[in-house]
Amino acid sequence: MNDPQSTLPTSTTPTRRSQGQIVVARALWHVKPGTAELRTERLVAPPPGYARIAAEYSAISRGTERLVALGQVPESERSRMRAPLQAGEFPFPVKYGYSVTGVVTAGSDTLVGKRVFVLHPHQDHFHAPDSMLAILPDVIPSRRAVLAANMETALNAHWDAGTTLGDRVLVIGAGIVGLLTAYLARAIAGTEVAIMDVNSGRASHAEALGIRFVTPSQAPDENRIAFHTSATNAGLQAAIDSCAFEGTVVEMSWYGSQPITVALGGAFHSRRLKIVSSQVGHVAPSHRSQLKHRDRLERAIALLDDARLDRLVADEVRFDDLPAQLPRIWSSSDLPPIIRY
Repeated sequence: MNDPQSTLPTSTTPTRRSQGQIVVARALWHVKPGTAELRTERLVAPPPGYARIAAEYSAISRGTERLVALGQVPESERSRMRAPLQAGEFPFPVKYGYSVTGVVTAGSDTLVGKRVFVLHPHQDHFHAPDSMLAILPDVIPSRRAVLAANMETALNAHWDAGTTLGDRVLVIGAGIVGLLTAYLARAIAGTEVAIMDVNSGRASHAEALGIRFVTPSQAPDENRIAFHTSATNAGLQAAIDSCAFEGTVVEMSWYGSQPITVALGGAFHSRRLKIVSSQVGHVAPSHRSQLKHRDRLERAIALLDDARLDRLVADEVRFDDLPAQLPRIWSSSDLPPIIRY
């Protein structure tokens, strides 16, 4: 399918909507390791089956997106790691991202004026297929709805793990994905849930969601399931060490080209532990025969109907300032800000 967006030469001057059906939009492009810029794109009227969206907010992934920004996508994974509406090719230049909320401004009469979530890179105006638009319920504000992609990841991980009533669960890594994973576990009746992080400054986020926060020295053992989201050697090892007999480690981190070393000697085999990869590109096998990607996304959006989750999108950065702010965002220990258009 041809992309109904065409790229113009790079412009450093912010450009607003032009007259009529032609729009000059701006998108974030990663152009070399650690360097990004805003480029302009000329949008003609959207073709049949497409809508034009004016972005309100988008979310930044400090996991996958940071590796993309630093040029650390292995050559063997470049086709699999493409975002749905990505432009350019790995490593650079590439337009990447997958969590935007906005308002439909042109297209089908049934969609114009609707607030939607779209898997699209960071861009102020863009076109997307109607089939990729998830209409947001009135009860879920656009700002909070940018968590939909991360909530999908957390939901899929629980389907991969088979989390059930009464389980003892440890989540390692109190970033946004880890917090949402613990949040979902906490909602299952009878579960005993803790989230662990080396950064005690994240304890307030966990506590705001009703989740017990622990440091590495306080981490409970004998967990039936340990979800690992920290993308570190130490975190994965802690997940393995925290499991009960025949427990399961659900590995949610993606390391790009970074090698990881863990100790699988000692009691790993005698305890019959399992390490399961959970990745959001496919619906978990337990639900794949019944649900498609869109079904899972709609369920993830519905799970965002909780005002406590606004804690995870409290900080923001202006889209105009994003290229200059990204190095700080990648190196910060705080939760990443959302982008405001």
